[in-house]
Amino acid sequence: MTDQLDTVFAALADPTRRTILSMLLEDDMAVTDVAEPFEMSLAGISKHLAILAGAGLITQEKRGRVKWCKLEPDAMRAASIWMQGFGQFEPVNLDAFERFLEAELRGAPTAPSETARQGD
Repeated sequence: MTDQLDTVFAALADPTRRTILSMLLEDDMAVTDVAEPFEMSLAGISKHLAILAGAGLITQEKRGRVKWCKLEPDAMRAASIWMQGFGQFEPVNLDAFERFLEAELRGAPTAPSETARQGD
């Protein structure tokens, strides 16, 4: 389990990969659509996607000629459980965690109630 946690946290450590995960919160996306907002090559994005897939955070499948990416939020469950073990963290609601990540990645301020919980 430690190796899997290391892989998930390593994948989440990169801001490009966190942004990709945020994009996939809405719906499955073609690799070319994932690459569009980034100023890097398709090969560079493909490397990021391979790391996310290796961590189990996304899956990829070919539909015709197009490769699609799908978010696998359950892959973060082990990381969530591990963080809860410290006792100083509230139980992590994965839906709320996804909303928090999305807000952070988009630069949106968090709701006051969420901020208050984070300070506890």
